[in-house]
Amino acid sequence: MTCNKSQFFYVWRCFNIKQELPINGQIREKQVQLIGVNGEKVGILPTKEALEMAEKENLDLVLVAPNGNPPVCKIMNYGKYKFEQAKKEKEAKKKQKTLEIKELRVTPNIEEHDFGFKSKNARKFLEDGNKVKITVRFRGREVNNSRAGEVVLEKFIEALEDIAIVEKKPKLEGRNMFTILAKKA
Repeated sequence: MTCNKSQFFYVWRCFNIKQELPINGQIREKQVQLIGVNGEKVGILPTKEALEMAEKENLDLVLVAPNGNPPVCKIMNYGKYKFEQAKKEKEAKKKQKTLEIKELRVTPNIEEHDFGFKSKNARKFLEDGNKVKITVRFRGREVNNSRAGEVVLEKFIEALEDIAIVEKKPKLEGRNMFTILAKKA
């Protein structure tokens, strides 16, 4: 793939790149609003003076709000701050629950054994906390007898009514009829 400079820049900018905060010598402003170690407001100071205060404390001067007038800097341990942020993000990710929709495909003339097997799988998916989409596929002229597909879906709903509720009633879309089941609360 050939890529000129403008295309590369566009692709690179599409990704969400976490911006590092400017610290110590990277801060180019002449004056800054300074927040001390314990969160107290120190006031508006020249950047050099703020850097000296941070060095006395053996900490970093971090630009936390570059859009302020004047920009806001805070004296803190930047390495510790980054570690805490990474820890918070990891915790938030851990608490997220991804919900999947598992799909089972059947035909309107499904055999009893196949029905039992598919309903057992659907029950397992629901117990794992996933939603189940049951799709009846019509082939050829079977679409003319859509009532047969509706009967199959009603049979699934009846077989799983002790563990599942119907989230979306049976609906015909083109050559497929489907319903969505979710676990009871």
